[in-house]
Amino acid sequence: MAEVPLHEIAHARTGDKGNRLNVSVIAYRSEDYPLLVAQVTAERIKELFAGRAPGAVRRYELPLLKALNFVIDDVLEGGVNGSLNLDGHGKSLSFLVLTLPIRRS
Repeated sequence: MAEVPLHEIAHARTGDKGNRLNVSVIAYRSEDYPLLVAQVTAERIKELFAGRAPGAVRRYELPLLKALNFVIDDVLEGGVNGSLNLDGHGKSLSFLVLTLPIRRS
C-alpha cells in the first residue's frame, strides 16, 4: 500500500458564498472513484480544516461524474468580502483538500 496526495488521483473545483465553502473532488480515472468514496470522508475533511473550526461538513456523492461534493460551513472567516484574510476564499482552500493523503495499492 502506498500513500499519495489526493491531487495525484483527482482534481478540485471550488466556490464560495458568504461563509460557506463548496469543494468538488473529481477523479481523473473512473477506477479511482471508489478510493475517493472510501477515503475522502466528511470526517477527514473536517479534520483537515480543524484550524478554521468548521461547522457542518456535508458530502454528496456524484457517481456519474466520478466526483464528491463537500459543503463546508464557517471556514471562510465570514466570507471573502467580510475577511481581512486575502487567502481565505474557496479557490485557495481547494489546494488544502488536494493534500489529503490517500492509500492506494
